[in-house]
Amino acid sequence: MLNTFHPADRQIAAVALPAFVALVAEPAMLLADTVIVGRLGTAPLAGLAVASSVLLTVVGLCVFLAYATTAGVGRRHGAGRLAEAYVDAMGGVWLAAALGIVIGAGLAIGAETVAGAFTSSPAVVDEAAAYLRISAAAAPAMLVMLAATGALRGVLDLRTPLVVAVWANLLNAALSIWFVHGLGWGIQGAAIGTVIAQSAAAAWLVAVLVRGARRAGADLRPRIGHVLRAARDGAPLLARTATLRVALLLAVALAAQVGDAPLAAHQIATTLVSFLAFAMDAVAIAGQTLTGRALGAGDAGQARALTRRMIGWGLWGGLAAGLLLAALAPFLGPWFTPDPAVHQALVPALLVVAAVQPVSGLVFVLDGILIGAGDGVYLAWAGLLTLVIYAPVATGAVALGTGLIGLWAAYGVLQLARLATLWWRQRSDAWLVLGA
Repeated sequence: MLNTFHPADRQIAAVALPAFVALVAEPAMLLADTVIVGRLGTAPLAGLAVASSVLLTVVGLCVFLAYATTAGVGRRHGAGRLAEAYVDAMGGVWLAAALGIVIGAGLAIGAETVAGAFTSSPAVVDEAAAYLRISAAAAPAMLVMLAATGALRGVLDLRTPLVVAVWANLLNAALSIWFVHGLGWGIQGAAIGTVIAQSAAAAWLVAVLVRGARRAGADLRPRIGHVLRAARDGAPLLARTATLRVALLLAVALAAQVGDAPLAAHQIATTLVSFLAFAMDAVAIAGQTLTGRALGAGDAGQARALTRRMIGWGLWGGLAAGLLLAALAPFLGPWFTPDPAVHQALVPALLVVAAVQPVSGLVFVLDGILIGAGDGVYLAWAGLLTLVIYAPVATGAVALGTGLIGLWAAYGVLQLARLATLWWRQRSDAWLVLGA
């Protein structure tokens, strides 16, 4: 618990506070788009629910580009191998660019098919497909941002991702308001604004990373061996993340069965949960960065000490997030849409989500620590186990007519299952692997 100040708290705060701003960049952009698009009506908002779930799935599945890069670069940086750290960083960026081009093309081509898989409402399908076709152009930028941000965290450059995130969100909000309401472009305007903002942010991050690599004497060329190593190192984290994204996509599909208004409410709840999750994940980023550096330097004792402090940070952060969400729940609906049916569905769901936040705070921290230790294989198998538990619980909750309340209660079961697997692992010494 955080009842007294500990020297490790300064290290954790130095990473977690700037990471908080950078982490919430993506959900903050979607939050801004949700507010802006919500004023267009229920169909556009529900369409954004579908499209943003797909985009968050793409980014979520590829978050290994950030996490694996942070862990690998952090280990080599902690061991004093700066040039090797930047070579690994550039391998991650090249991999991200290649994946982004392929994924973006797939989203653009299959936008209507993907949108139709999540809802049977023609109006919602049209809105979702329109957003997806345009936002697919930002896929390379999204993934490059992940890899570059992870690399910069690994060398303890937390300032650059913070500054870039702030400017990208301001640019996205300004452009989206202008395009959607000023020029009357509808949901397409929100997508265009997001594409421009994300592309500018990716270019900025890569420019900073390239300067650092040149100073360290690292090779910037796309070398197939380093690109493949980045892919190999990230594969277990990809599998781990896939289980989480399948759970979230299943939730969207189940919410769509309840109706358009509950689906729109689910979008608002998911956006808020993503914002809180990324905020609490700031401590997890500290776990990735500091754990990787400590293990790279061969200091298992420091890794243990940091783990104990970060568990306290996660618990208190989750409690604060839950209390804040519970207090604001009755007032949040009108910020996004004037539809009273959406408001009615939203409030009880948010109260359930608020009750889960302390568990989520612990889950994110322990997950980050094990990612920083390179324990991806265990995390992949644990993720599969929790998905097997969650899927029948969520499906059964909706089948019994419990609506969004039951669906979000199932999310609480998912988080409890994750906590059990992560807590058991951190109590062992299997993840304390030392060296670069």
